[in-house]
Amino acid sequence: MTDYRSVPVVTSGQDYRAAPTQPGSRMARRAAAAAPPPPPPDDLPPRGHRGGGSGGGQNKMRILAWVSIGVTTVMVAGALTGYTVYRDAFSNIKKKSVNSDIINPRPVDTGALNVLLVGSDTRAGKGNAQYGQKLARTADAGGKRTDTIILMHISPNRDKARLISFPRDSMVQIPKCKNETTKQEMPPRRDMINSAYNSGGIACTISTIETLTGIRVNHFAEVDFSGFKNIVDALGGIEICLKSGVNDKNSKLVLPPGKSLLNGEKALGYVRLRHYGDGSDIQRIKRQQIFLSKVIAKATSSELLTDVGKLRDFIAAAAGSVTMDPELANDTEQLIDIAMSAKQLTAGGVKLTTIPWIPDPEDKNRVVWKQPDANELFTSIKTDTEPDTEPATPAPTASTGTATGTKPKVTLKPEQVKVQVLNGTKTFGKARLVADQLAKEGFNVVGVGNFEAADGKSLPKTEIHYAKAVESAPDHAGTLAGAVVPKPAPAEGKVAVTNPQSYVPATPPTSTPPKGTPIIQLVVGEDFDSVKVTKLPDSVNNSTITASEQKNACT
Repeated sequence: MTDYRSVPVVTSGQDYRAAPTQPGSRMARRAAAAAPPPPPPDDLPPRGHRGGGSGGGQNKMRILAWVSIGVTTVMVAGALTGYTVYRDAFSNIKKKSVNSDIINPRPVDTGALNVLLVGSDTRAGKGNAQYGQKLARTADAGGKRTDTIILMHISPNRDKARLISFPRDSMVQIPKCKNETTKQEMPPRRDMINSAYNSGGIACTISTIETLTGIRVNHFAEVDFSGFKNIVDALGGIEICLKSGVNDKNSKLVLPPGKSLLNGEKALGYVRLRHYGDGSDIQRIKRQQIFLSKVIAKATSSELLTDVGKLRDFIAAAAGSVTMDPELANDTEQLIDIAMSAKQLTAGGVKLTTIPWIPDPEDKNRVVWKQPDANELFTSIKTDTEPDTEPATPAPTASTGTATGTKPKVTLKPEQVKVQVLNGTKTFGKARLVADQLAKEGFNVVGVGNFEAADGKSLPKTEIHYAKAVESAPDHAGTLAGAVVPKPAPAEGKVAVTNPQSYVPATPPTSTPPKGTPIIQLVVGEDFDSVKVTKLPDSVNNSTITASEQKNACT
């Protein structure tokens, strides 16, 4: 696994040696061609001014909502692939194969569906050159940048979804990549995350996201400016709710307080709106994300799916506005999988999260991701975990056995499990690092140490051991195994420990297991990836829009 951590992990105390995402009618197309809308005005806040205090560093994350073209295309296209009348429209989806241009090691495929959604402000193509910065409308009309980067994650069980927004001015480590034009290898560098797309295209953006997060990107969808308007119009507009009215000359947008139905042109102005509310970028990002959730909901609604005419227009608009990898565009089963998952998840609200960030110490106009918070978010996605709200199964008594006398399996809370972490690798400090991760998830870590393999080499695979004589030990070992990635198979019999040391967590445990609770040994091997993260940091939770906000928000 590529080391995706962007900052070093610092631990306190003594280090322990790791044992050493039908074409439209002709009339519609003619009308669109005959009356092109006026271009939206520039949206460039002064350099050095990020607005609204805590919004610093994210003003360039504009037009977040128009990347929803990619989201809705991916989801709805799947639901429609069974209808022959629409198949011709799907042939309009532009395809781009990039696998051969990804030259870095790739994370393990966990069975999740991770679709990278990129909003490109390319000036190439009909209808795009009129948008964006004045400079870019002229000599630079053929250039492109990533205006928005979102990772859509749907869990392996297709029961959880999260859309993660990456601020485009994040300063990150760009890995080595092929230049999209010359195909020459470019060396790694520290730069803004959108620079990966500028020079290396979508392949370099995928590789950058993978190396930074450790998450496998299965597919991608690229969208452009004009596509956003086409999608919104094909959906019959999107309804928003405003706490106060808008009369903004910069975005050429006039709206009353309360509810308004926005067509494509007004929607574009809305998602570009800066001079509203407290004027902060954080507030604008939240408006954009809520707008995105409304697009997803309408695109997966029964109202659309049962209206043949609207459905045909939507598919035509969507298909003509997106570029996908051929593996996704041609895979009916995969598209249906995404579509059905999204349809079910919309009712509960898809999580919309922005990477936790802080100002870049080297340039206050840029941001860096807040650590370890960002990495904990990535780990929770890789392991597809959510906070456990189910009560623990009570310990069995003499009256709880089965009819056959088989002891029922017991589910324990992490705080009920005592753990001794042993380093079976040659990576210094591995035992404490893993102990810290387990303690943060609530496990009662009582000690650390080393394990020396008979051949003196690193242990290839992580192991869990428990005392055979303790009847409840397998249950405790099973709870620990369920928290480790990859999941080890617990085995009877404990191993010898070298250099055993006590362990004191940074935050004392909320409870202590009763006397007689067995101590389970976790022997960390070379295959160890992570401890499942179920307790996300406040910075992540605070940057996530809830289902209630998505449905009822007046921004």
